[in-house]
Amino acid sequence: MPQGEIELQAFGPDHIEGAVALSRQENWPHRPQDWQMALQLSSGAVALDGQGRVTGTILVTPYGMDCAMINMVIVDRNARGKGLGRRLMDQAFALAGNRPLRLVATSDGMPLYEKLGFVPSGTILQHQGKIAELSAPDGVEAASIDDLPDIKALDRDAYGADRETLIDALAERGQFAVIRRDGAIEAYAAIRPFGRGEVIGPVIAGSVDEAKALIGFFAAPRPGAFLRVDTGSVTGIASWLEEIGLTHVGGGVAMDRPPKNGAEQIRPKVYALANQALG
Repeated sequence: MPQGEIELQAFGPDHIEGAVALSRQENWPHRPQDWQMALQLSSGAVALDGQGRVTGTILVTPYGMDCAMINMVIVDRNARGKGLGRRLMDQAFALAGNRPLRLVATSDGMPLYEKLGFVPSGTILQHQGKIAELSAPDGVEAASIDDLPDIKALDRDAYGADRETLIDALAERGQFAVIRRDGAIEAYAAIRPFGRGEVIGPVIAGSVDEAKALIGFFAAPRPGAFLRVDTGSVTGIASWLEEIGLTHVGGGVAMDRPPKNGAEQIRPKVYALANQALG
């Protein structure tokens, strides 16, 4: 490959080291293990320069045929302005097929995504920091492996897509908590190692109080630990997250590329993304 030419290849395990270096350039906290989990659930592409260095990444995480999430879209600062972001998005479209698409956009990426047919659907707020001391909530319990089928069913109804593979990956790496009523699971949350500490999410709950209880279940036994929670701005828990030590440090704009048939995509009432669904 001639010096300076950019080649796109399928994203494989051999590219993770370069991807970590690229994400660190953006001050993202992703460890190799975080990239490995994302790649386990996804297909993607990398851009390689003439010396074989990773200069761009993109991942597409399919949730059945219901939708796909575009994650980990990064272009090296020295390679921007040359159409590489568009080439990576074209690869993502090919990998996603006919699935409706979702992503969380930075301000830099929004102009391109809007040109490609994505429309804003909400604002994501990222909170992180060291947890203050707080009391353990009532009415929440640790989930068992036997609860996973019910957690998957609840998640599918709330998210509007089948995220069975994501739930299984979270079960391998972390823990779940649930709220039951009359023996049935009505809300759940997950926690797993990520970046500088741990991330709480998804959080699927029918009310703000349930969401706070689920997050509090994981936060209460971890005073001083570094946690991250990403949540929609409409969920109403941002000020409470600040109170328990999680500072608002940024976020992005949730965007959808509507399906061709114009069907409305389902959104849960309260949803804390799993580090923006992986990225």
